[in-house]
Amino acid sequence: MHDLTQGSPSWWLRPARFPLASALIGKALGFGYTLSGRHRYDDFRLERVHGVPVIVMPTVFNPKSLRTGAFFASQLDARVVPEGAEVLDMGTGSGVCALFAGRLARRVVAVDINPAAVRCAALNATLNHREHLIEVRHGDLFAPLQGERFDLVLFNPPFIRGTPRDDRDRAWRSTDVAERFAAGLGAHLKPGGSALVLLSSFGDPWFFLEEFQRQHFKISLLAARRFVNERLAIFRLEPADAGAAHD
Repeated sequence: MHDLTQGSPSWWLRPARFPLASALIGKALGFGYTLSGRHRYDDFRLERVHGVPVIVMPTVFNPKSLRTGAFFASQLDARVVPEGAEVLDMGTGSGVCALFAGRLARRVVAVDINPAAVRCAALNATLNHREHLIEVRHGDLFAPLQGERFDLVLFNPPFIRGTPRDDRDRAWRSTDVAERFAAGLGAHLKPGGSALVLLSSFGDPWFFLEEFQRQHFKISLLAARRFVNERLAIFRLEPADAGAAHD
């Protein structure tokens, strides 16, 4: 029941045409990561994401070696981040999207359920002289944001459906984040506000897209990129009517 026509946003996340070949290529790339040491997510690392230094702490999602964070950050320019906006970076991880949004925003609130990610994002805000405008909070989705609304919400979610094994795995897997994020988003958008959500063909994007439709958001494709074994897409979500953001 998914609309996979080329004109629809979800076309970018359609299943691979040759799934066996794609899986074999994925395993080969994974082996390459192992040989290069890029699989060691429990080490302290200093990455440079589009020229910006980003420290990655143990159990925190690496925005460069895992591609999604770096791709998302590359799209956060004046086209999508209004100057002087208030921005929420949900599931901030290392804080890379908060850093890039902070180039234009007046204020950024960054939230993560992983305490190590909260420390990591705060450290990167200080490292990049953004601590005065990036506020990092610990909590589960919208729980630490009672009554607050934003011009723009960013989310690079755990897009694999499943039970996370530990804090590090929370960046990959969830059982109900799609439903809870979609249900809570409207109450945290200012009038005219929108959200950008990154999804991957590697995971289960349909859970998110169907929940967004169920909550009556308009969905459009902002940006997409193909890799050998994965497609990434950033979707813009807007309330279907202006009154939805006031509910």
